[in-house]
Amino acid sequence: INIIEKNRRFYNSQLNNQIAITETLRSELTEFYKYGVVVDVTMYRPTKHETDSTPNITADGTRIRISKASDYKFVALSRNLLKRWGGPFDYGDYILIKGTPGEVKDGIYQVKDTMNSKWVNMVDILESTDVKPYKYANAQIFKTTSWTLQ
Repeated sequence: INIIEKNRRFYNSQLNNQIAITETLRSELTEFYKYGVVVDVTMYRPTKHETDSTPNITADGTRIRISKASDYKFVALSRNLLKRWGGPFDYGDYILIKGTPGEVKDGIYQVKDTMNSKWVNMVDILESTDVKPYKYANAQIFKTTSWTLQ
């Protein structure tokens, strides 16, 4: 019984150390994200070829009108940027995109979708089916508190 008690105290001590380290890292990461995340900005269209078998439904369950896709100002983020995979953003968050050439796609967008797991540090802007593909490297995204910042 003494050995079991000794092991329990040891493992509790180790667990508490890991919790403290995790909290420290989490606060450092939060501070880092205040200054934005450098991303590549691309676009996607709500088609079965570019999404899945339900192109009118985003990953968070939002239903869209495919013909009005560009009007929504919705984005999909790469998984490393989403909270469920350890990132700073969650579905429903508003983000500010800055640094696209000529500021053509700079603005406030809402996180509604998830990109394929092969992508890292990417933002996909939901566009209507008639929009020509584009890609902008080295833009920045910031978490905002409200869509009214636009």
